Amino acid sequence: MTRTTVRRVSLSLALAAALAATAACASSDGPGKDGPGKDGHAAHRSTPRPASLAALRTAERSTGRADSARVESTTTMGSLMSMTADGTLSWGDGITGTLTITYTGGTMADTMRRLGTTSMEARYLPDAYYARMGEKFAANSGGRHWIRYAYDDLEHLAGTSGALLTEHMRGTTPQQSVKLLLASGDVRRVGEETVRGRRTTHYSGTVDAADVTDAGLRKQLTEAGVSTETVDVWVDGQDLLVKKVEKVRTATGLLTQTAHYGDYGVQVAAKRPPAADTEDFEDLVRKQAGGTPLPHAS
Repeated sequence: MTRTTVRRVSLSLALAAALAATAACASSDGPGKDGPGKDGHAAHRSTPRPASLAALRTAERSTGRADSARVESTTTMGSLMSMTADGTLSWGDGITGTLTITYTGGTMADTMRRLGTTSMEARYLPDAYYARMGEKFAANSGGRHWIRYAYDDLEHLAGTSGALLTEHMRGTTPQQSVKLLLASGDVRRVGEETVRGRRTTHYSGTVDAADVTDAGLRKQLTEAGVSTETVDVWVDGQDLLVKKVEKVRTATGLLTQTAHYGDYGVQVAAKRPPAADTEDFEDLVRKQAGGTPLPHAS
């Protein structure tokens, strides 16, 4: 495989990871605009109060049963990228939905500008998700505008990283942030706050991967290089997640995700793009490798 091909494949995988990140994230205003706890960090570890744990368990169940919501997000991943996303997602039968993603900074934004656009549409379906690229991409791919990322292909092509990405894509729902906070064993009730005109209760905590009791979640965190993560969630009077902020320090820098959720129960539609206008990610990798299938990583 040539050096240029390696760069292109790495870019495609980075794009896949960036798109996956949006499924969990949210709005353009950060944690500092809604009241106390504005640095987004939790206090020192303390024994969680039973009332806080009970309230969060109720929020996890209620948010999960809502099945769909409107999402606004911002994500930053060190110098790799910063981006915003907005649209609707459903999680009743696998992740489904449509988001508009705009890259606002970092090397990903520079790369997307070279491809002719910094804004793109992403469609999430239970078996794969699709990214609509710009006209420059289409001019070099037989006129096709969409890339299809099958979750199984990502898992095979990227080895452990792809497996984590696949698991993340298939399992990411708004209540996952609440579940993560509950698994931390370190929860505190910050207080009552108003978020976008809605009365909420703010909870905060620090997740130490080594202390997470859920074996699957602990493995996911440690294999992703996460040792600690701060999680803040805001829950409204209907026990629904309104906002979440997660900050994770990894080997590649600080990952920050902020999300706002609203309009729970909204109708969500995500239509599969026409096959004639779609380039499969695995085929794209094979073509860039000179016609030789990329070996499956282990």
